[in-house]
Amino acid sequence: MSIQNLIIYRSSILHSILEELSLNLNYKIYDIEDENSLNDKIKNLNNYLIISSKKLSYIDNQLILYNTPINISKLLEKINIEFLKLHFNNQSKIKISRYTIDINSKTMQLNDAKLKLTEKEINIILYLSKSDNSVDIDELQKKVWSYQSEVETHTVETHIYRLRKKIFKIFDDDQFIISEKKGYLIKKL
Repeated sequence: MSIQNLIIYRSSILHSILEELSLNLNYKIYDIEDENSLNDKIKNLNNYLIISSKKLSYIDNQLILYNTPINISKLLEKINIEFLKLHFNNQSKIKISRYTIDINSKTMQLNDAKLKLTEKEINIILYLSKSDNSVDIDELQKKVWSYQSEVETHTVETHIYRLRKKIFKIFDDDQFIISEKKGYLIKKL
């Protein structure tokens, strides 16, 4: 796991308290008092949590302390929970080609465009993305649908056809999933 960066925004007292406990904590702690410094700091950090008394609407990863004073053990528990949530959310995002697939929210995103996916569509994309060669229909039936090869079905073709249509509609991309004689393939960058 990467270093956990805890930013205390506009609360020198809280920073001092946590700094005293820092030997027993797994955080790198920063004391920031102004918005410009805050923006500069988070540009260079990946795994961070900001503690403040007011919500900053344009920034993610915040823990707002509305009710103070707070028991220090409760505060540390809240901080740890927030870092666990951040870690979980970061693990759920997978980069495939030029898209980001978020397994938790079941979305596919490119810049500001976002496409809602079904569980089966995510499974198709993930399975295809792991292969360097085209994947045939029988293999997809077995691995994604758990069907036996003797079963005659057009389920795979129908799902991929609809998925390709959705991707084209939102991203104007008809080359993400390529149809070949031997099966289907995700276009690598």
